[in-house]
Formats: sequence, C-alpha cells, structure tokens
Amino acid sequence: MKLAVALSGGADSLLSLGLLRAAGHDVLGLHAHFLPPGEKERALAAAIDAECRLLSVPFAAVDLSREFRSQVIDPFINAYAAGLTPNPCAACNRTMKFGLLLDAARKNGATHIATGHYARIEATPTGPALNRGADSTRDQSYFLSLVPRAALAKAVFPLAERHKADNPAALAALGLAPPLPTESREVCFVPGDDYRAFLTASGVPLTGPGPILLADGTRLGTHNGLWRHTIGQRKGLGIAYSEPLYVLAKDAGANALIVGIKAELSSTICRTGPANILVPPADWPGEILAQTCYRMRPRPATAGRDAAGGLSIVFAEPVTRPTPGQVAVLYDAAGRVLAGGEILDAGLVFQGKLG
Repeated sequence: MKLAVALSGGADSLLSLGLLRAAGHDVLGLHAHFLPPGEKERALAAAIDAECRLLSVPFAAVDLSREFRSQVIDPFINAYAAGLTPNPCAACNRTMKFGLLLDAARKNGATHIATGHYARIEATPTGPALNRGADSTRDQSYFLSLVPRAALAKAVFPLAERHKADNPAALAALGLAPPLPTESREVCFVPGDDYRAFLTASGVPLTGPGPILLADGTRLGTHNGLWRHTIGQRKGLGIAYSEPLYVLAKDAGANALIVGIKAELSSTICRTGPANILVPPADWPGEILAQTCYRMRPRPATAGRDAAGGLSIVFAEPVTRPTPGQVAVLYDAAGRVLAGGEILDAGLVFQGKLG
C-alpha cells in the first residue's frame, strides 16, 4: 500500500506525513493548488517540498484551481444567490480532497490518500465506517459526512487518536517545521472571511431589497438582500419590535426574509436532499443522534429516508432551527457516522401567503 499524504503546508498534514514515514509506510507528499498558483503559492509548495526532503519523501504538486472553482467556489456563490448558507468545506472534502485529489494520488502511484483530519476510519464487514476522532474539540467527521464510502475506503487519518495540543511537540521531535505555522479556520478562498465583499465582487446577480415579514405575513421592514442574512441572525436587521427578532427563514421565491421571536427559532424537524448513506438504514440503531451544524451538540432524534432519498429527521426536543445549505449528520451513540445530507428546510409553516 502506497500512501499519498495531502499536504497543505499546515501542522496537521505535515505531522501526518511524519508519523506515517516514521512508522515505515511507503509515502509521497502531494500538494494541491486549489487557487491559481502565483509566486506566493509556488513558494509554499517549495517549502513543503523541503520538509519532504528532510524525510526522504518524494513530492508532487498538482494544479486543481480550475476544478476547485467549478466544484466549490461557483456552487458557494450560487448557493448564497439562491438564499442558502452553504458549507464549502464539506463540499471540498467530497469533490476535491477525496475526489479529484484522490485521483491525482492514484496517477502518482498511490493506492490511498492520507490527510490531517481528526476523524477515524474503522474497517467493518460491510465496508469502512467513519467515526469521530479522539479529540472532541477538533473532530471533523461532520465535514467528512458527504464523502462516499468508496472514497473513505481509500482514506487514512493518522491523527485519529491524537489531540491537537500534543502536536507541536510531536513535530519538533520529528524535526519538522510547518511552512504555515498559524492555523486559519476561515473559508480558504474568501479574503479576510468577508463573504459579503467576496459575493459582491463575484459579479453574480444577487437578490436586492425585499420585505421583512413575520410568519403571519405582517411586513415589518425591508432587507437589502437575502444573501446578507443567515438563520438565527439577530443583529443587523434594522427593525424595531416589542421583542428581539431573529431570522427564521429565507423565502427566495418571494425574496422575503422571515423573522420571529426567539421561541419561533426552535424546530423539531429537518429535511435534507439526497443523502450520503454510510451505514445501511436497516442497520441503524434505535438511538440516533443528529447534528445540523458544526458547533452543535448532537441531539436525540428519529430519522428515515424519504422518497427522494433524502433524510427526514425528527428531534426528540426542539433545537435551534437548522439552516438550509448546511449539512445534517446522523450518528450512533458511539460516534459512528450513519449518513449525511444537505439541509433543504426545517419545516417552517407560513401562516400567511408570501409574495
């Protein structure tokens, strides 16, 4: 088995390479240019190559910037334009890191791809099982839930049992220094994490002003574009009311922003588009936990598949309303991922007719 280690230049991926090399695996370093490579990007690739040379590991860099644009950036922009709040990291894992980058790894002679994700793959009689990583503060199984089982079968996560806080010492012991010493949790292609400025500069037509409505259709004001708002938002609505108001939903067809008091922000149901099934539904346990955003603690729920192949989730108790465009993930009590899908709606029933 030959492993291609996806190297971003950060500490986690470099440590993954070092650990695999120290364990005697046949490895190569693989860096993807997801953005058009200029002088800065090529210098980063050269710095990663230098670290690989310290370990006597071959290195290759591949330009996937055109594919990243079409598979991740353009869908991100179009989703916002359609009134959604997308999750580009989940999309990138599915189509790029464990899609086109895996293909590039194979072209370079590798059979598997290793990354610095904090998650765990367990071999089972029915195929690979995706599980939470040991470090609960860094677990990334949520972002990996849309990766197909066939790709997970070729994935290796060397940091599965490790904790982030221990990694600097481990890198130092291996004599490695990451070219990107600081970590960013921002969307990699959005400068300064200012998505509003990024969308404005994209040139894609975006929604303009429209009504701000209560769920019963009462108009309270005017918004300046649905793409400027997200579910649960309180600040920046620019309207006065007897109680604090929150964004409950975005009706793209009517270009209407639906708001309500905090009690209305709760929901007990969630529906997704076609799901990525990692465990056959017949094998799902009686106790299921559902998570609809990265920072959410998984909550008890029941779930099944609808006629379109999506997930239909009912929470045991009300949760903060899930956001269309984000990802809903089902887990068992042990942290195994059962399925994941992109959220379509959270079951808000409008009492008044919009538009």
